[in-house]
Amino acid sequence: MYAVVGCSRCSALWILEGRAESASCPRCEKRTPRSRLRSFVETEDADHARDVRAAMLAERSGESETFSSVGSFAEIEERTTEPVIDDESYLASSGIDPEEAAAAAAPRSGGSTDRKTLLVEVVSALDEPTEERILAVAEERGLERETVEAMLEKLVRSGALTEHRGRYRVL
Repeated sequence: MYAVVGCSRCSALWILEGRAESASCPRCEKRTPRSRLRSFVETEDADHARDVRAAMLAERSGESETFSSVGSFAEIEERTTEPVIDDESYLASSGIDPEEAAAAAAPRSGGSTDRKTLLVEVVSALDEPTEERILAVAEERGLERETVEAMLEKLVRSGALTEHRGRYRVL
């Protein structure tokens, strides 16, 4: 249920969703019981409530004709999902070569470049994932010892890994 309501103090219009017992004006913050709020329309359709409120605001400002030429919220929302310009044209107009951008965005072979993902993969792959074995394998894959130690600690604190008696496990 959606209702277009108005404030008796400042004349603001807003949309209430549901059946709250009271509401606060978004402009002056006056709290009013629902039964004392002036309700202009009640509907099950949120778009209809937005259209009614917008029409009322347009009428207040003397822009009813302009508002009638715009269309409903549903139509406007549908139009905003359509791209105005394609990605290649946008990149080219910004001085970026679209082919180079596509090549840079393409996934690279040779495994994960994300250190966290790489470390989790190492822990998962080891039969006995002790800190020393994890450090050795991670160093072979290009990670520095200090970085791995810090990452292990962070991953345990965040709950991605667990450590018990010197052995790590992926959660």
